[in-house]
Amino acid sequence: MAVSSSVILSPLNFNFITNNKDINKNLSFLSANPLIFNISSKPTNINKGSSIVLCSYKSGSGLTAEDKRVLRERYGFDPNEYISETKNERIKEGKKQGKGKEVVAEEEAKVPRTTHKLLQVLGGKAKRKKLLSPKGMDVRPMMEVVKGAAFDRLQAADGCPASLRPGRWLDLYSGTGSVGIEAISRGCSEAHFVEMDPWVVSNVLRPNLEWTGFLDASVIHPVRVETFLEQADRFAGNGPFDYISVTPPYTQVDYGMLMSQISKSPIVGEDTFIVVEYPLRTDMLDSCGCLVKIKDRRFGRTHLAIYGPKWAQKKRKSEKTLQNTT
Repeated sequence: MAVSSSVILSPLNFNFITNNKDINKNLSFLSANPLIFNISSKPTNINKGSSIVLCSYKSGSGLTAEDKRVLRERYGFDPNEYISETKNERIKEGKKQGKGKEVVAEEEAKVPRTTHKLLQVLGGKAKRKKLLSPKGMDVRPMMEVVKGAAFDRLQAADGCPASLRPGRWLDLYSGTGSVGIEAISRGCSEAHFVEMDPWVVSNVLRPNLEWTGFLDASVIHPVRVETFLEQADRFAGNGPFDYISVTPPYTQVDYGMLMSQISKSPIVGEDTFIVVEYPLRTDMLDSCGCLVKIKDRRFGRTHLAIYGPKWAQKKRKSEKTLQNTT
């Protein structure tokens, strides 16, 4: 379906923004407008077969410092390690202690956020292109070794080891956008990025899409993932996504609640594959809605779980049987 490049009003009363550079440079409105579309006017062929979901959680969660401490302890981390709080949390706490002005002054005196190029595209037409990422740990991209393993397994499960088949990719808590960019590079025709931090969108995500040449095939949704999932029937538009990515910050998400919300969302179809990066000491169920776990691999303190349809599980068992007999 062809999409007009002119500014139109979506069903959610959010504007679809054109690729006009003068318009796109001004992203200060992101926090007020929860949806940006930057999509090519060229028609795209959307395969309605298997869907694949990867999960990435990087934005604020609304958890208190105590909630984060409990999660750290549950996942096997030192609960007494420093847990970052948002600016509003620190100011609110400072006011309770009679230090409101001092806290505000301290926040304003902080060094501006900066970026560096440590990430790269691992495969496909943008292979070896360096990507921007924020300095510090406010955004934690998926580890490249995990990302490489995830895509290799997805391509094999989808019956095309050399590349991904054309389709739509949803990168939840996208941050740098490295997972969705990897998807387009490997053959995906369109990618949606959900990232609520305006600074990350304007200084990291969007420049990465421009640098790789994938901006016209991308859609940016500057909203909370929870909001996106709650209104997925409106955001998704054309039904379930073919691919989706999720790598939550370990201390800011309850995996049980997150996976439950994803499994009940219309973004997931019967042939969906879900890839989840999660920490040790996390109880991941053997199923997610109508999907079953077909792979679970450990990378140091990180695990990679893949859920998919039952036919994919049978295919994997057949492959293992064949390997054992040979």
